[in-house]
Amino acid sequence: MKRLLTAAVALIVTAGAALADPVEGTWQTQVDEGNFAFVEIKPCGDKFCGTISRTFNSDGEWKSGNIGKNLVWDMTAKGNGDYGDGKIWQPSKDKVYKSKMSLNGDRLNVSGCIGPICKKQTWARVK
Repeated sequence: MKRLLTAAVALIVTAGAALADPVEGTWQTQVDEGNFAFVEIKPCGDKFCGTISRTFNSDGEWKSGNIGKNLVWDMTAKGNGDYGDGKIWQPSKDKVYKSKMSLNGDRLNVSGCIGPICKKQTWARVK
């Protein structure tokens, strides 16, 4: 009976890990005005949000006041590695844009738009 219970718990834990969305994890942004960040993307309700976990400048890692702030929120999984209907904040300009993302292996193509004007970055998976 003990073995059966242990096997059941292992199956549940393994299944939970297998169900994690591929976009979940830590992503490195591209450099923006000399700085970049690590962003932790996790579920937030039925959508995805990305929180700044570490920040870097030309001197290396530094403790920005932006650590812990949402960079991405309200991203909805659309299927086939596409996410949309979200928002993204550009800290260097303190602007919020409509956003979408597209996952391609260990690269995440992120765009933020105001009207027809869009800015794009490609983020690299850290872990």
